[in-house]
Amino acid sequence: MDKSAENLLLTTSKEGGIMKFPNLFNPIRVKNIMINNRIIATPAGPYHDKAIGGAGVIVTGSANASRKRASYSKPDDPYIFDKYHREATRERVIVAHQAGAKASLELIHSGQYARVDDYAIGPVSFTRSDGIEVRAMDEAMMEEVANDWAETARLAKESGFDIVMLHFAHGWLPAEFLSPLFNKRTDEYGGSFENRSKFPKMIVERVREAVGPDFVLDMRISASECVNGSIEFQDVLQFLKLIEDKIDMVNISAGLDIDHEGNVHMAPTIFKEHMPNVDWAAEVKKHVNIHVSVVGAIMSPQEAESIIAEGKADFIALGRPLIADPFWPKKAKEGRDEDIVPCLRCQYCYHISTDRKNVGCSVNPRYTRPHLVPLETPKAKQQKRVVVIGGGPAGMKAALVAEERGHEVILLEKGDELGGALRYSAYEELKIDLYNYLKYLLVQIGKSKVIVKTGIEATPGLIKELSPDAIIIAIGAIPFTPPIPGVSEPHVIQAVDVYEQIDELSHDIVIIGGGSTGCELGLELAKKGKQVTIVEGNKTLATNGNSLYRIGLRQVMEKEPTLEWKLNSYCKEIKADEVTYLEDGEEKSIPASTVILSTGMRTNHNMIESFYGIVPDTFIIGDANKPRNVMDATREAYFIAVNI
Repeated sequence: MDKSAENLLLTTSKEGGIMKFPNLFNPIRVKNIMINNRIIATPAGPYHDKAIGGAGVIVTGSANASRKRASYSKPDDPYIFDKYHREATRERVIVAHQAGAKASLELIHSGQYARVDDYAIGPVSFTRSDGIEVRAMDEAMMEEVANDWAETARLAKESGFDIVMLHFAHGWLPAEFLSPLFNKRTDEYGGSFENRSKFPKMIVERVREAVGPDFVLDMRISASECVNGSIEFQDVLQFLKLIEDKIDMVNISAGLDIDHEGNVHMAPTIFKEHMPNVDWAAEVKKHVNIHVSVVGAIMSPQEAESIIAEGKADFIALGRPLIADPFWPKKAKEGRDEDIVPCLRCQYCYHISTDRKNVGCSVNPRYTRPHLVPLETPKAKQQKRVVVIGGGPAGMKAALVAEERGHEVILLEKGDELGGALRYSAYEELKIDLYNYLKYLLVQIGKSKVIVKTGIEATPGLIKELSPDAIIIAIGAIPFTPPIPGVSEPHVIQAVDVYEQIDELSHDIVIIGGGSTGCELGLELAKKGKQVTIVEGNKTLATNGNSLYRIGLRQVMEKEPTLEWKLNSYCKEIKADEVTYLEDGEEKSIPASTVILSTGMRTNHNMIESFYGIVPDTFIIGDANKPRNVMDATREAYFIAVNI
């Protein structure tokens, strides 16, 4: 296949928009389908908004390849092509097609990880930690399952899907056979690469036979599973070369799903660089003659454009960025990339990270709550004057939403610039995504009609003079200073005061408090060559972070030779050149020429209460209400502002 012959680069002279990212919006033909651009929306999150957001391909979620023992969610998960589910399945196609995208369906078999009532199947027999038996597949089972994949792919084609994506990544059934991490068989289906690839190859061959030569087949595969003992990239590449005549596209991912040590590389946290899988994709593209897409922390149109322009991949696949902003592609095409809401890679959109207790998006309150958050902010029936006190992320979000409602909005900030605690993100490499969100908010405020007054500290008298109809208090929180002997020594500073003098700090540093702020600051200082010790009273670091955040954090902290941490430890006294602390009841000391307090934030109740009684509609949002994360602050700001 001469892929260059399918390169239909647009020659429009329109300024901005397509010409700003010409390669990203270059249409391409794959077999008998024309794809409008190089953006693939992954199955992550709901697909309805993404379908009108401008992506070229919409992967409309997953489907179990088999009716039984395939589901990763529940034992009685319905088979989407059975009689009473066909209409809903067909709707996936209709929804995906409504703005010109192609409809894709991901086929998955969970193998040894399946949710079952009786037993699961996989390469080898064992008993899972939840007590479920896993049975090693014999050849009859392999024949049955391969035929299931084929039948499901055929039904997807008949239902109108343009593409089927075979999920061979992240530790699901085909990957369990390919990877020596899972496949410990000693028969002809285990051991060598040739043996481990037999069953996965059988699946691909059966699927191709079932859908015919003209239907587009895609495949997702992990270039690396990112844990010890797993498959080597050269084996992955060899497998792709083995089956490239049977598929048309391959999506290069990484990591594992259920194994959470690998999961943080599948959906990269802030502790991993942007575009971590691109070099693998580029290497695959050198060796196969099929279209290559790449997924994983591709955050901006600039990054996406560079991948396509440099020939490292033919498509880019976006997961969490389209949860943060489903209209990312449309805005990029129109040259409005500054209006794209950046993903923070916070992992709160991922149910694993929160154990399903608080799933949401830090920057998109509509995610998981479309019944409460419409696509367009409704206009208020009566215009009001709204005063927002505090220009941090919650205050700016509330001001923007209130202004969209048609209200007159005055935003007061006592500092010289907006941003609140987000301003510190400019000083840490780890916080690049948070810094991009700050820049986004500042741009939106600048483009809005919000009246911004910086360098003005709000007082009840000033608020009364402004005669508001509603007041939103978003003053943030203040650092807590614990009553530790020596805490007033000159070499003791609050974490929020460190950033602007970070390069001048002494060599031996002790951080009191191992929450997310203390740990991230410790990492930054250790990377600058400082000897850093974190003293934390809990048995776990970063208890305010979600589970995947903590895994990613630990993995990078363990790589820093000058970073140490003491758990179940309490600071007893701060001296001129050391810190004494109690560790499991035993008194110890650490050299410290600088001591940093990262001991949490507290709300300023007296100031908050002073603004009550001026107007009936008075609200508290963000850290002023209770110190917590960006997601809760954003959600709260939206709902308060949209209901004024």
